[in-house]
Amino acid sequence: MTPETIMTIGRHALEITMLLAAPLLIAALAIGLLVGVFQAATQINEMTLSFIPKLIGMAATLVIAGPWMLKLIVGYTRELFESIPGLIG
Repeated sequence: MTPETIMTIGRHALEITMLLAAPLLIAALAIGLLVGVFQAATQINEMTLSFIPKLIGMAATLVIAGPWMLKLIVGYTRELFESIPGLIG
């Protein structure tokens, strides 16, 4: 196993991680921004106000993007397991 192979596996793992985290992070960012604008417009400074919308938004994002995320991680894991014999010998 060469250092280039290890770097390739690590780079691909980081790419998969970013792809899996992106939908949830984008949803949390968008909801937080909308709640922040609403709080600024109404001058409501309640810190817990953004928690419930973010929780609902994250759950909706998981329902919508969950099958894609699961397919992506299962495909990566399958690809990694199938490449083990080539990496050893």
